[in-house]
Amino acid sequence: MNKIYKTLKAVGLIISKPYLLNNVLNDEEVKEKYVVSKYGFKDGLPTVDLLDLFPNFEDTISPYSYLDGSSLPTDMSLLRGLAKKIKCQDYMEIGTWRGESVAVVSELVPRCIAINLPDEDLRKLNCSEDYIAMHRFFSKDKVNIKHLQANSLTFDFSTLNQKFDLIFIDGDHHSESIASDTANAFKLLKDENSVIVWHDYGIGTETVRWNVLAGILEGCPADKRNKLYHASNTICAFFTNREIPSSIVKPNQAPNKYFSVNLKAHKMG
Repeated sequence: MNKIYKTLKAVGLIISKPYLLNNVLNDEEVKEKYVVSKYGFKDGLPTVDLLDLFPNFEDTISPYSYLDGSSLPTDMSLLRGLAKKIKCQDYMEIGTWRGESVAVVSELVPRCIAINLPDEDLRKLNCSEDYIAMHRFFSKDKVNIKHLQANSLTFDFSTLNQKFDLIFIDGDHHSESIASDTANAFKLLKDENSVIVWHDYGIGTETVRWNVLAGILEGCPADKRNKLYHASNTICAFFTNREIPSSIVKPNQAPNKYFSVNLKAHKMG
């Protein structure tokens, strides 16, 4: 939820102390070895092609800021496509920041909940007031979005008295936090059609972020781990009970599709 701050802080530390970069690289290497030895996912999760998920893939994403910390447009289209596919009525998002993703999903879903760290917690982390002010920027005026300021690691989700068709996890990206958010998410699924999506499963669209995958696998019930996938052309992983074709895709393979991109900017204020 405060991932941008943590990223900037980490980058600053690495610039001032370059040797710390080795710690980051080593941590990913350690997490990769851990995932492979404990769970056997030596190539990461199997990949589902977007065109197998959505054969007539076409979407418009708005609002979209093209600023640091935004999800990829394809990440947001994945959420929207899944929402349509499962006829989502109840959506929950952990880690909403500017509120772009929940805003674009809210066009399709009648009831949305967005959870982010309380502003006071962000101040305790020495986050700037400008950074704090950007939280909920795009989503705060949406009448069908309920914003909760809470720490997902300590929040009692049972107080919501609600189950969800679609849950998007994009909070703190430490393995332990992801494991906790994942375990909670599985308890909150409404039925067999419900889906969970994790952001930042990939460093890029073809490269696994092993720290995140480790957290996903730790929090996922053992009998559900064979239903975890990477969505092609995104940095997202997702869970679904539905039978779906997938394959192991390694980096630097020839593209099997291309996208047409139309950009139009709208001045604000």
